[in-house]
Amino acid sequence: MNRICELFGIKYPIIMGGMSWAGTPKLAAAVSEAGGLGIIGAGPMRKNDLQKAIDEIRNLTDKPFGVNIILVSPYADELVETVLENNVPIVTFGAGNPTKYIKSLKNNGIKVVPVVASDSLARMVERSGADAIVAEGMESGGHIGEVTTFVLVNAVSRKVKIPVIAAGGIVDGRGMAAAFALGAEGVQMGTRFIASKEADIHENFKQLIIKSGIRDTVVTGASLGHSARVIKTKFAKKVKNLEVSSPEEAENILVGSLRKAVLDGNLDEGSFMAGQTTGLINEIKSVKEIIKDILNEFNDVIKNLRERHL
Repeated sequence: MNRICELFGIKYPIIMGGMSWAGTPKLAAAVSEAGGLGIIGAGPMRKNDLQKAIDEIRNLTDKPFGVNIILVSPYADELVETVLENNVPIVTFGAGNPTKYIKSLKNNGIKVVPVVASDSLARMVERSGADAIVAEGMESGGHIGEVTTFVLVNAVSRKVKIPVIAAGGIVDGRGMAAAFALGAEGVQMGTRFIASKEADIHENFKQLIIKSGIRDTVVTGASLGHSARVIKTKFAKKVKNLEVSSPEEAENILVGSLRKAVLDGNLDEGSFMAGQTTGLINEIKSVKEIIKDILNEFNDVIKNLRERHL
């Protein structure tokens, strides 16, 4: 059996990215119900917010689910506490080193899965007891590192013994097959699930995704110390310009910009975080259809490779 499926108790090794504002209980439950692993994006939440989200997803599904905690959040400690109090099955961590939390979570039977952008951090969290690792390349949407998925997954899977989940630039069965060829045992996707019927985001965001090409994203915030891949808009261009002329103003207008994109569809003030896979998504489908299509294409790719005797 696939180690990721066995570890999480899921049918398919497909994990939903932990997306702030977009990673709602409704979307996470849909992914879990379809056989993958749904993840609540706790990004901007506080304790009470996360408690409500956990209660909601448990009313929507009895399948395994997880919570993603962003370590730059000032509320990370209380979010971990909430996870412990509710015995959430799986926790993924982003934007930092979660080693100080790993022991207490594992002692309570909670699976810990850090998201990493380097092989050195991957080795560190493995030594600290992580159960699996998400190796996320710079093709992904939102906050990113500096190494591509193709190189990162290849390197990380060679240097750790725990299962590796590939993320960044993966949207279909071809991408999943490529990730597995590099040593991954699962894939994580965010942008693909945003463009789904169950996603609780503004229609403007979904339309931007399906209308954008593979070159229609840009990295903002690099000079400010927090690189993020977003869809090219007038606002993204404004941020890029201000990073050079007025970094402080750039910081100021970025505050709350993701919320404005996800919930309001605000094209003038929103940061529409999405990966380079926008150019590979041309239709909004249900989560169940998305996962089915991925698995069918994955199996076709594997079959074709075997027939070619590669």
